Amino acid sequence: MAKIFISPAKYVQGPGEMDNLGTYSEKLGSKALCLISAGGLKRSGDQIKASFANVKTEIIFENFNGECSYKEIDRLVEIVKEKECDLVIGVGGGKIFDTAKAVAYKTGNPVVVCPTIASTDAPCSALSVIYTEEGVFQEYLFLPANPNLVILDTEIISKSPVRLTVSGMGDAMATYFEAKACADSGAGTCAGGTVSVAALGIAKLCYDTLISDGVKAKIALEAKALTPSVERVIEANTLLSGIGFESAGLAGAHAIHNGLTVLPECHHMQHGEKVNFGTLTQLVLQNMPEDELFELLDWMVAVGLPVTLAELGITDTSREHLMPAAEAAAAETDTLHNLPEAVDADKVYYAMLAADAFGRTVLGVD
Repeated sequence: MAKIFISPAKYVQGPGEMDNLGTYSEKLGSKALCLISAGGLKRSGDQIKASFANVKTEIIFENFNGECSYKEIDRLVEIVKEKECDLVIGVGGGKIFDTAKAVAYKTGNPVVVCPTIASTDAPCSALSVIYTEEGVFQEYLFLPANPNLVILDTEIISKSPVRLTVSGMGDAMATYFEAKACADSGAGTCAGGTVSVAALGIAKLCYDTLISDGVKAKIALEAKALTPSVERVIEANTLLSGIGFESAGLAGAHAIHNGLTVLPECHHMQHGEKVNFGTLTQLVLQNMPEDELFELLDWMVAVGLPVTLAELGITDTSREHLMPAAEAAAAETDTLHNLPEAVDADKVYYAMLAADAFGRTVLGVD
């Protein structure tokens, strides 16, 4: 199998870049449907409209209904066709991006992704994570191309809730461990090939950046300060993790996240928070050396990521309650089987219990 590396056509990051959204969009289409939440429109609507004031491209806003489901995608496809839009823009968070990318694919249009948070690596990828209307993971929709343009206004992102950027660190921290697992097992990647040297190197750089700048970025964000560490973490969460996971592969962390979506008490948690516990569980499955495991746990706690089931809202740790999540994680179609080790639902269940115990040990709780 060939090594395949993919990425967005253009990536732009810096303070004030939302002011240039219209100028960039003008090169891609004449009439844009902008998918955005009601809150996002209230916060950024005037700035987005102003960016289109002196360009030829027309912009139409449409509210996102809250879930990246096929029902929502089909609804928006009909609006794009009815309004005769030739460009799709997604402004906001991960589920908006994934929905916008799917709508653009189904209508044959280019897509611009404009994150206002740095909570996931979804912006750069050529896939959409599809959920049911109830928020349960359904499947990955693989797309033929990455976004035409990704724009991050770091001034806006630095003002978003700190929890969201920290959650993005949890999503990004999984990147190297899943990439290494795929490289070791020879598994195929989301890009359709095997792990390239470039992709594994980017995944490792993502890890190194989080370790060196993650805690500093969290402290700066709590002070509402846009510092070099914040810029570096935003890039790690978005670009390095996005390219790293897609061209180097997914394994246990995201499969376990998908399993956790079966549990209703987890639905209020951020994607990266659940992925972070998935990373911890994967590393237990792989029997990571004790010193390395606890060093990583210390980092997770320092940046504020959940390391126990209770922090995810799970108080019932009985086999009866957790096995549906373990079974979903171990589904034949999910990425858990990209691990070099043979894994089944029983092993996942026990690894979740052990990961929780390690987390409680570090936190000093019973």
